[in-house]
Amino acid sequence: MSVTAENAEKTRRRVKEEPKSSSLAVKRLIKDDATDSDYSSESENGVSRPDKPIHFASESPFSSRSGPQNYRGLLNNCILLLVLSNSKNVITNLLKYGFLVNPLQWFEASVYYNNWPCYGLLLVMWLFPLTILRVEQAASKGKLSNRVVAVCYFLILATQLIFPVLVVLLTKMGLIGSVFCLSWYTIIWLKMMSYTQVNWWCRNSPTRKKDDDLDRKDKHLVRYPDNLNIRDLFYFCCAPTLCYELNFPRNERIRKIFLFRRVMEFVFILNVEIAIMQQWIIPTTLNSLQPFKDMELTLMVERVLLLAIPNHMFWLLGFYGFFHSMLNIIAELMRFADRQFYRDWWNSQTIRHFWKAWNVPVHRFAVRHVYSPLVKTHKLSKIAAQGIVFAGSAFFHEYLVSFPLRMLRHWAFLAMMGQVPLGILTDFRIFRGQVGNIIVWLSIILGQPVAILMYLHDFYWTHWAPLAQNATTTG
Repeated sequence: MSVTAENAEKTRRRVKEEPKSSSLAVKRLIKDDATDSDYSSESENGVSRPDKPIHFASESPFSSRSGPQNYRGLLNNCILLLVLSNSKNVITNLLKYGFLVNPLQWFEASVYYNNWPCYGLLLVMWLFPLTILRVEQAASKGKLSNRVVAVCYFLILATQLIFPVLVVLLTKMGLIGSVFCLSWYTIIWLKMMSYTQVNWWCRNSPTRKKDDDLDRKDKHLVRYPDNLNIRDLFYFCCAPTLCYELNFPRNERIRKIFLFRRVMEFVFILNVEIAIMQQWIIPTTLNSLQPFKDMELTLMVERVLLLAIPNHMFWLLGFYGFFHSMLNIIAELMRFADRQFYRDWWNSQTIRHFWKAWNVPVHRFAVRHVYSPLVKTHKLSKIAAQGIVFAGSAFFHEYLVSFPLRMLRHWAFLAMMGQVPLGILTDFRIFRGQVGNIIVWLSIILGQPVAILMYLHDFYWTHWAPLAQNATTTG
């Protein structure tokens, strides 16, 4: 038996094993493995034909009825076009602005540009978890009632959100220090929300005594109130999760090679992001001031599209550097075993799936401590609970943007709340599949540059325009 005959026989067997999409696809698959001599030797019913037929019923490869196709070559072509177009933009940027990359500028901006209050804020931040620990220890011994504990927690958590904002606004802290401090305060605030709620569940559990008797046999499990100590609290504050548990899954050892790779990744990505920010994003953003000032629609759209590429590259690198490299570094050092910090959000066909998959720690916190209590305990509808979750997320997005810029705006809040109707839209069957995935990507690629330029426009008129006007008047 010839090689071509063997290939044709293998193809026929594979077609029989796989589900048939259409008879035309089956015939095409079989005849693709045949040679010209196979076509000319006999017809489909086995009868020899002297005209040596070469045509048969088939569909074009791009037709939906042609069956599965391999488009790897077209994907390679798209990647090459993307690389070539971005290379052209990089060369144009270098010719226009010169080489602007200087990592020392970020160090100087972090240390010297009025960021000294940041260090004091980070030290004071640990007083809030320690105070909560003392309140919970007193409550576990029956010294405080649930009502008093709830009031104490409310006051502590409210102060934890308001105090750093007052320091940032009164001291006119630098932008980098402000974002860093408020981000840390937000993370610890979310952790303390989980910490207080879980301990509340354990303290008021109706099966607490039975659980204690059953778990005495397993000495490895920590039970309430044995978890109320500084070591446990500090581990949770540093662990790469927002949801508190009395017994976290732990690895037996630290994988040094894995840790080294993640550290190298993080250092490399950090330097690449600094280069993109200095060389591409900052000049493009500053050149967008005049079009937004004059409200020239065509130039505004052009600037948004020009900023979309470097901003999206910065966002993708930031995602990988934080959620994969940095969180795995922390988890490896702490032997934290749960490494599901993200899921396949890039395949999201709906906005809802994207927000569930791209930031798993925040999603778990929202479901466990906000959504589920609202639905199960307070009997709210699922839509109302989802709206409250997005409203909370929108508040913290605005919290981390407006206060460091020292101007109260609503663009980040509206952008997050706009995800609710967009999520409802992508839930319709007509927008699912590839269309839904395209909508998700467009919202990421174009939404962020628009928000950046809107804040830049407001920042210019709030801070820079008055200074320029005063300088002109004085001169």
